[in-house]
Amino acid sequence: MALPLLEYKPTTQNQRVQSFGTADVNEDTPYIYRLENANSPSEIEELIWAAYRQVFNEQEILKFNRQIGLETQLKNRSITVKDFIRGLAKSERFYQLVVTPNNNYRLVEMSLKRLLGRSPYNEEEKIAWSIQIASKGWGGFVDALIDSTEYEQAFGDNTVPYQRKRLTTDRPFSFTPRYGADYRDRAGIVRPGRMSNWNNSANQNYDGVAILGVLLAISAGMTFLFVLNWLGISSSF
Repeated sequence: MALPLLEYKPTTQNQRVQSFGTADVNEDTPYIYRLENANSPSEIEELIWAAYRQVFNEQEILKFNRQIGLETQLKNRSITVKDFIRGLAKSERFYQLVVTPNNNYRLVEMSLKRLLGRSPYNEEEKIAWSIQIASKGWGGFVDALIDSTEYEQAFGDNTVPYQRKRLTTDRPFSFTPRYGADYRDRAGIVRPGRMSNWNNSANQNYDGVAILGVLLAISAGMTFLFVLNWLGISSSF
């Protein structure tokens, strides 16, 4: 049984503040891709790749991640941009690349950024949506976001989601890594601190080996001289 979305209090973010048109002419405002403005095959292709960048992220735009069936339907106007975004987020490739390596809390953060174009308001919102993932599954969670009133008001049926009112100092959402630090730890990827500790211990081991080699060489030389003296051979020889 799916649980209802828990209540949370939205905090003030840039996209909730009226811009009076100023942000629309800001050079940092991303280009907005709308299906009604795509009148040529090349413009349709640009819109499709903008959708891939938004949903799959810049680092994950690879040929084998493409969803050719969805692309064809969009080019034929059989589906809307909203349906195309929904299909990408619910695709098997997205599930393998993004959903599998992450926990529910990080999935909520990434999904709000990629599908709604904003960061989570607070921890309460992350908890509320993570419960939706647990109760409805990934597909149900995606549907809840895309069918939400917020998505409809921000993007409608034919606009590719984008980062709303990004500050120049903010990192673009399209460069957010697909997995967090907890996944790197589980995968056995060495963190910089651990690598430094390993290098220090390795250097100590190398110093110990060098000292041991010198001691062995001295011991061998003394043994050789002792044998020569025992045989009555002059050491000057």
